[in-house]
Amino acid sequence: MLLIIGTIRLPPGKLEEAKPAMERMVSGSRAEPGCLEYSYAQDVFDAGLIRVTEVWADRAALDAHFASPHIVDWRASWPALGIGERNLVLYEAGEPTPT
Repeated sequence: MLLIIGTIRLPPGKLEEAKPAMERMVSGSRAEPGCLEYSYAQDVFDAGLIRVTEVWADRAALDAHFASPHIVDWRASWPALGIGERNLVLYEAGEPTPT
């Protein structure tokens, strides 16, 4: 299992403008084979900071995600939305264990 955890930043005034593009990205990603979780969440204390959580079944699923049309469209929207700062980290994990 692969996890991508991190943040993206956009100008706080652009959040409403960004939401349709973000919704297309999230819903498209969630529909992909091998996507176990995909979410964006606005930080409650830092306007414009979006927390990203992704969980993928394997590398093949993640590689297919990186080649998907919705990720190409999402990345193309970044300049107009002012998205520049990205801090995403890939982790390899074992099987989940309930706590």
